Parts: sequence; structure tokens; C-alpha cells
Amino acid sequence: MTYTTEITENVLRLSLSGDLTGAYDMQELLAAADKIIGQGVLLCVVDISQVRYFSSTGINLLTTLLAKFRTRGGELVLTRPSEQVKKLLIVTKLTSIFSIVEDQAEGITKLKSEPEE
Repeated sequence: MTYTTEITENVLRLSLSGDLTGAYDMQELLAAADKIIGQGVLLCVVDISQVRYFSSTGINLLTTLLAKFRTRGGELVLTRPSEQVKKLLIVTKLTSIFSIVEDQAEGITKLKSEPEE
């Protein structure tokens, strides 16, 4: 797995690629997310269009990221899952806890329009 981060309009734009199966890369990513959240960036759009597969470790990554943002009063959305990943999200029932949108622009709009709790 590889990832890139970019902060635009106070929203973390995180792009993941490859297979979400390895714990080492994920710990690095979670540490980077913690640092960004610590800087006050509480909204995140995760582009998973280049993710081919995810294991239980990948599920753990996505749910941990979501929890990190929500715990601080933020939110996270997933964008552009491939058909295979979309099926995995449905089978694992992750579609019930994640918002899934078509592209990053829609994700940013959704995040910025949701009422703060």
C-alpha cells in the first residue's frame, strides 16, 4: 500500500493505492493522520479508487481512521471505490458506517455541508 496526503480547504485529501493488507504501512499512515488531526484538520476525504483489495487489516485501517476523525468531532468519507472494493464494502457492511461519494469534490462538499454536532 502507498498513500499521499494533501490538505486543501482545511480538508485532508488522502489517496490510497495498492492492497490494504500490511500493518507496517498502516501504522505510518495512522501516525500521519494523528499529526494532521492534531493540527486541527478534522475533515478527511479518502480516495480508494486505486485500492485493489483489502483484508481485515485494511478494514481496521479504515475504521480506525474514521474513529480518529469522529472522536475529535470530525468526519471522513470514502470516494471512488472500484467495483471489487465496493462489493467488499457491501459484504462487510461497511457501507452502513461510511459515507461513499463519487469524487473528492463531492466529498469536500458533503463534509462541509454536514452540521456540526
